[in-house]
Amino acid sequence: MEAVFKSPCDEQHPPQAEDFQEKQDQNSKLSAGVKKDIEKLYEAVPQLVNVFKIKEKIGEGTFSSVYLATAQLQTGYEEKLALKHLIPTSHPLRIAAELQCLTVAGGQDNVMGVKYCFRRNDHVVIVMPYLEHESFLDILNSLSFEEVREYMFNLLKALRRIHHFGIVHRDVKPSNFLYNRQLKEYALVDFGLAQGTPDTKIELLKAAHSEDEEGSCSQNNPTVASGNEASASVPAPKQAAAKGAEKRPSSLSKTQIKQGRGGKEDSVQHSVQRSVFGERNFNVYSSTYQENSSTKLIKQSKMTDVSSRRLVTKKKIISTKTMSNGAARKAASVCSLNLICDCYATDRVCSVCLSRCQQVAPRAGTPGFRAPEVLTKCPTQTTAIDMWSAGIVFLSLLSGRYPFYKASDDLTALAQIMTVRGSRETIQAAKTFGKSVLCTQVVPAQNLRTLCEKLRGTNSSCKTSQGEAPSKAVSDSASQLAADKPCPETLGKQPHHLTSSQEGDGALEIKAADPKGWDQVPDEAYDLLDKLLDLNPATRITAQEALLHPFFKDMRP
Repeated sequence: MEAVFKSPCDEQHPPQAEDFQEKQDQNSKLSAGVKKDIEKLYEAVPQLVNVFKIKEKIGEGTFSSVYLATAQLQTGYEEKLALKHLIPTSHPLRIAAELQCLTVAGGQDNVMGVKYCFRRNDHVVIVMPYLEHESFLDILNSLSFEEVREYMFNLLKALRRIHHFGIVHRDVKPSNFLYNRQLKEYALVDFGLAQGTPDTKIELLKAAHSEDEEGSCSQNNPTVASGNEASASVPAPKQAAAKGAEKRPSSLSKTQIKQGRGGKEDSVQHSVQRSVFGERNFNVYSSTYQENSSTKLIKQSKMTDVSSRRLVTKKKIISTKTMSNGAARKAASVCSLNLICDCYATDRVCSVCLSRCQQVAPRAGTPGFRAPEVLTKCPTQTTAIDMWSAGIVFLSLLSGRYPFYKASDDLTALAQIMTVRGSRETIQAAKTFGKSVLCTQVVPAQNLRTLCEKLRGTNSSCKTSQGEAPSKAVSDSASQLAADKPCPETLGKQPHHLTSSQEGDGALEIKAADPKGWDQVPDEAYDLLDKLLDLNPATRITAQEALLHPFFKDMRP
């Protein structure tokens, strides 16, 4: 039976002076900005005043802010809760879909549930149980191998749960999978980007998908104004920038996605990073270009904002005082067929490529965790994209590096994936979902065990000269992917057995038995990692299959 919150109207006496003083003391500990945000939230949703005492802001993202609050129950117990305040510009259908995901799939198998929801006008606050948790980055290198195994097992349980209901989370990452190390409790949170599979059991995700498709169609089929002067109906530069169009890579010499004659290219749709439950994002990037009206687009060689350039390009192609509507449409569609792209392997994007129609494909998610099919704008995306993200989390856990991939754009991210999984393998996998990927050089696939052990410093002893700090034990290829950090001597406090080096250079070799189990990682762990990072989404392991993997042989799914 649900406990009932106390309200001032339940009290026979007005609030005591000590209660007021407690609030004052609490507010004095908060920064001015947070105080102002809390006051605004109380003003926007006044119902909260009678129920909750908002203590602090524990997370902030592009689409929401999360606050820690307490509620006084009639039993006298004070319960901690998380209040997620969605920004007023969020689409009502998306909000309703997120709530339905939480109510239908949440509450069990490590999926966050929902307790209450408050709305006033365009302000919505979702109330959820509060799970005190550690920052992934803070505990990464202190986790034992057994803790990592339990972490992945529980993450996969959560994914199995939501995938059973046809929910694609789209933003699986450590900051969205809360972990209480002491209590061994877990919670998958933040369904703001969730999408439904064709057979989803979440009805509102179907409606949201239809809404997104209609919006994409209207964006990708600009109308031509009637009359003597034809012009494309496209967003103004400021509006386009506000939609978060991301920057093109500064160099395409590594990798380029090739679209054939009349093919479609990168979508301008850009999902800004989300960080809601207290952990900051790493690969943040933004467009800061301001359009110069005197600049000629076709002759440009410097990188500029893609959305603004596309706007000018379409106007140059379509807008003319003498064109009829039909001629304008013909010019827009035939341009990329007759002209040959000349920007391959250069630091710019030519007007021919910019004039091509946008490809409609979801690409929401956090950079570094996007699957190859997302990076290459594959229109058909399934629950397999969540499994890839889980694989990236596992890769960080095994290698001790977070974030593992640091890329500012999709092509760079794809090139980084190639350095681990191989260029030929990536090209072959892309063909299975209808994409052609070109790479200027052959990059061999790396052995996952060798890579992770080298990054963690467990495959061979780290050597240090007397009186010097440990050096970086990272190969040239791996160092491009992982964040730089000193080679770890050992994890935790443990005795070191030092022996003289045979190199005669005064170096000391550090050898130590690892009580956390990192010197005895079984082959099954890397086999599961390999299956999670399968480049082909059609053959990538599912959550249900992963839970039955030999890596979890003594754990009950």
